[in-house]
Amino acid sequence: MTLLNIAQSGGGMGRYLEEAKRFPMLRPDQEQDLALAWRDRRDEEALRQLTGSHLRLVIKIARGFAGYGLPASELIAEGNVGLMQAAQKFDPDRGFRFATYAIWWIRASIQEYILHNWSMVKMGTTAAQKKLFFNLRRLKGRMEELEQGDLSPETVTSIATELDVPETEVVEMNRRLSMGDSSLNAAVGGEGDTDWLDLLSDERPTQEAVVAEADEMALRRRLLGQALEKLNDRERQILLERRLAEEPATLEVLGERYDVSRERIRQIEARAFEKLQKAVLNASQALRKPVRQPMLAAG
Repeated sequence: MTLLNIAQSGGGMGRYLEEAKRFPMLRPDQEQDLALAWRDRRDEEALRQLTGSHLRLVIKIARGFAGYGLPASELIAEGNVGLMQAAQKFDPDRGFRFATYAIWWIRASIQEYILHNWSMVKMGTTAAQKKLFFNLRRLKGRMEELEQGDLSPETVTSIATELDVPETEVVEMNRRLSMGDSSLNAAVGGEGDTDWLDLLSDERPTQEAVVAEADEMALRRRLLGQALEKLNDRERQILLERRLAEEPATLEVLGERYDVSRERIRQIEARAFEKLQKAVLNASQALRKPVRQPMLAAG
């Protein structure tokens, strides 16, 4: 049994946590050497050490999704899948740490698992719906809207504005999260020849829409990657740690690392973000296909 499969075995969580603690945190140079050994020589031991040193990251992210009622061992196991996918695709020459890259694969793998297993009904198909699913309960708690009924119009408007989604989707998602699963084969009104399934309209996206969305996402990822390459190493690293990291680094921490003032770090970040936006826009215009700006957190 491999380490990454321990969490899937019965009663294996304690052992998994113990094994995760045995892997030391890696220095940047150690991580670079292991990543190169895996990428260039397919060194299995290098892969084991690289992924093992990030098992605690998987545990931390998985615990953040504990409120969805799924076993922690299953969430961690799915996070491990994302960790391995990240290791397969990680390019150490790009200039950022493995954890920064792996976070997105781990979170995506866990979120997809929750969306497919929290309910028999598929809960989110678009990026906006997924964002709404994973943030609605947190925002309701912050606004002290804990009842199971419909939200007040003011709360709906506030949530829709904060998450940049239509108010109708907020209302619909709240109702779906508040109700349990019911069979679509049940008769309307509890009796009769008409099932609820007979009354549903097919609102699935067309094949053309699915292909178009996939092409759009692939183009956005490619343009963002090309734009990041136009930044120098310091600009790219500061932008990644300030805008793309799970826990953004503070200006003070980065200032100490690069031996400059907090204000200088802020200026470099702002300039790098401006260069990134301009590069994406120019590349998009060159292709004659408008692309939305990359979704980076505000500084």
